[in-house]
Amino acid sequence: MDLGRISALLHARPAGHSLPQGLYIDDEAFDFDMAAIFGQTWLFAGFEAEVRNPGDYIALTIGRWPVLIVRDRDGELHAFHNSCRHRGSILCQPGRGSAARLVCPYHHWTYGLDGRLLAASRMPNDFRKADHGLRPVHIAAIAGAILICLAETPPDIETMRRELTPLLAPHGLASAKLAVQSTLVERANWKLVMENGRECYHCATGHPELSRTFPANASAYFDLDRDHSQAFEARMAALGVPMGPAGEDWWQAVRFPLNAGMVAMTSDGRFAVDRLMYEAGGGDTGSMRWALEPNHFCHSTGDHSFAFVAMPVSAMETHVVSKWLVHEDAVEGVDYDIATLTDLWTRTNLQDRDFAENNQLGILSPGYAPGPYSPDAESLTLRFVDWYCATAAAYLDRVSA
Repeated sequence: MDLGRISALLHARPAGHSLPQGLYIDDEAFDFDMAAIFGQTWLFAGFEAEVRNPGDYIALTIGRWPVLIVRDRDGELHAFHNSCRHRGSILCQPGRGSAARLVCPYHHWTYGLDGRLLAASRMPNDFRKADHGLRPVHIAAIAGAILICLAETPPDIETMRRELTPLLAPHGLASAKLAVQSTLVERANWKLVMENGRECYHCATGHPELSRTFPANASAYFDLDRDHSQAFEARMAALGVPMGPAGEDWWQAVRFPLNAGMVAMTSDGRFAVDRLMYEAGGGDTGSMRWALEPNHFCHSTGDHSFAFVAMPVSAMETHVVSKWLVHEDAVEGVDYDIATLTDLWTRTNLQDRDFAENNQLGILSPGYAPGPYSPDAESLTLRFVDWYCATAAAYLDRVSA
């Protein structure tokens, strides 16, 4: 990897502008992003609702890196590199499942749910099982959300835990149910997918369904019509509903009002789930939007939560994983139906896929040059790109020291 070229590309970006072409299209830049960004930061990995019981696991892939999250018999969460300590085969195929023990399908080395190697047949007498447990990955659970970090020394997460927990806890994510998950393949660099997902400059014309409920014309960081905002804030204060904002450079959370007369982020603005997750004010609590750099956002409303994750696959391919959570006692076909629950964000994701792929094609042009962001309409996109550049530069400084 030519770190000098990466450094030159980062320094070539004009302040307030998008990135130079190479950072969106080069395989070398993708490898750098995996090492400098995804290999160093805390990443949203899922919800505790997906690993509720001992033996439940999530197997996911971060770029080319397989990772395994599992709950042990004592109820503790663990994350491991999903790679057998014998010859490296993955233990669990991508997805969710449940197992009493983790058994490699190749030579049947067997691990406990806490990662200890329990059995490895036909090894010499001096072989020590204690030296060959699964390699751990840092893991944290915050109000039902699961985060992992692949770095040897992870960034401090205690401010996030302290400030995000009271904002998210009332939404019951820790005891929720995953109603449905989908994966959408996008032929675009992960940063383009996230730049699109961090702004609503395009929403009024590009997302007519989303704009029915979401305040598409908000300025900066959800600065809305003064009268509408003040009335919402007064109502939330009277209900004792926490609003924020809270955050650091790599995460943010704020509760904001939906458009007038709307109570949920659904195609018609009405609840898609009869069994509410947050009952304060009859569930009319706007949206608690929380987001992590580099690749996540979530909207938690009174009736459900929707989570979006952009998983990098290659320089010009990203998989968008979407998850919808509902109350743990909500019954499909009685309290909700999948089509109504998923309609708005499925439409929005498909529209955004087309925007991101079209953006990628244009960036391949020899006529492309970094363009200026709107400080008003694209403030969160600018924040994301500035964070990316600062994080990348800090990594370059560390490895060159």
